[in-house]
Amino acid sequence: MIAEPPLARSAGAAGIATLTSRILGVVRDQVVLAVFGAGNDMDAFTVAFRIPNLVRDLFAEGAMSAAFVPTFTRHMTLEGRPAAWRLANNVITALAIATMVLVVVGLLLARPLANAFAGDYASIPGKLELTVHLTRIMLPFLTLAAIAAAMMGMLNSLHHYFMPAVSPATFNVATIVAAVALPPVMIAAGLPAISSIAIGAVAGGVTQILVQWRALHREGFRYRPVADWHDPALRRILVLMGPGTIGMAATQVNVFVNTLLATSEGTGAATWLTYAFRLMYLPIGLFGVSIATVVLPAAARHAALEDPVAIRRTVSRGLGLMLALNIPATIGLIALAVPIVRVLFEHGRFLSSDTDAVAAAVRLYAIGLVGYSAARIASPVFYALGRNRAPVVVSVGAVAVNIAASAMLVGVLGFRGLALATSIAAMAHGIALLVLLGRELGGLEGEHLAATLVKSVVASAAMAATARATHAWVTQAIQDQNTLAQASSLALAIGAGVAVLAITAKLLRIAEFDEAVSAATAQARKLLDG
Repeated sequence: MIAEPPLARSAGAAGIATLTSRILGVVRDQVVLAVFGAGNDMDAFTVAFRIPNLVRDLFAEGAMSAAFVPTFTRHMTLEGRPAAWRLANNVITALAIATMVLVVVGLLLARPLANAFAGDYASIPGKLELTVHLTRIMLPFLTLAAIAAAMMGMLNSLHHYFMPAVSPATFNVATIVAAVALPPVMIAAGLPAISSIAIGAVAGGVTQILVQWRALHREGFRYRPVADWHDPALRRILVLMGPGTIGMAATQVNVFVNTLLATSEGTGAATWLTYAFRLMYLPIGLFGVSIATVVLPAAARHAALEDPVAIRRTVSRGLGLMLALNIPATIGLIALAVPIVRVLFEHGRFLSSDTDAVAAAVRLYAIGLVGYSAARIASPVFYALGRNRAPVVVSVGAVAVNIAASAMLVGVLGFRGLALATSIAAMAHGIALLVLLGRELGGLEGEHLAATLVKSVVASAAMAATARATHAWVTQAIQDQNTLAQASSLALAIGAGVAVLAITAKLLRIAEFDEAVSAATAQARKLLDG
């Protein structure tokens, strides 16, 4: 049996890798927005990428974590590596075939798909046609992402968390290079300049596979094109993928609904919401997905060994760690939304009015941050336990809440109402899953989690007050507010806020915060030592 490392240490490895990827993601967004702005071309790209990306999120990543990881982990735990490798080969082949069929169908139906998702674009000459063009370029990304997701699940089951989490960084690098280098080539070829980042997205899908392949090869995996449709394990995964896709779908569907409704809110709205959520996804990735990535294989391993006490302990520790880190992230984003967006994005063709719009959406998205992360941790655990119904019902309910809230709020708050509606749905989704999972596991150490929540709110309030005051003081002291001055003001504000957070967390004895800091420090030291 593979020895299981401490949860915080594993989450720290995934978190540092995710941070690297997210930082590059921010650089990517800065470059893309500086080159193309937040106008019609970016609106077209945003919708075009959401089409294959939604299917990727639901079919490849969401369903993969829900169905493949528990089954692969069970094979690895109970039957050994040869059986697990054969299952992996079978799954990769099946995924490749299924997604290539979807790609072909998408290529044929690109125009009606784009028209269905962004029909209002037809009122602006060339905008709908550009959306169709970009959709066709990016559809193959679906197959590449599905294979990369399977490899990520395999590596996580083998306790490799850094390399899978850092692999999306290569996607960001490919997009940055394409945005800088390819626009003149596209124009010379008679294509829209923004085609360059669509090509970069596909290239990024290839690189995500390549960087993970070496780690799997060292573990002994060799791909063989196996297509045994009668394999009971493959059938189990395919059966789980249906409810797994639905159960993990709420966040992705809700964001997609946002994009769809935002197309009728004027030029820039779809882009504002997309970049606001991408900024929001930094803490989700760091403190939600990275923890969930570690919790799922561990829970699946304990489920295979029929150890419910260990499952409860693992899930509760993961939730405590998430609260201790996500509460500060939530309050910090709300407090510093405008300066963060200004420093990151207000360059080139991205204007101050765009900054205000994105910052407003960031604040409202941040309200649901804990809900997003709680759902991301809890939902896959149901599938590891073989309880498929609850996450499906809750996910459908969360989508219904989002649609109803969006319909009510968009008329009052415009595109901002869509962000608030998504956060309301995310909180409802997370709370419902935790209540049901607590019943399933005989509790989730509720008193300790409640104490962690209250202490984290207190520490985060002190952090936010310090950060706001520091930013206001430094901004007033520095007369010339150029980009460097703005970045310095923000850095000093964040630094002061984090220092107060660390002191307050120590005084309040938030054990999870100390554990997270120790794990991140150890992982950083390990990386620096080579």
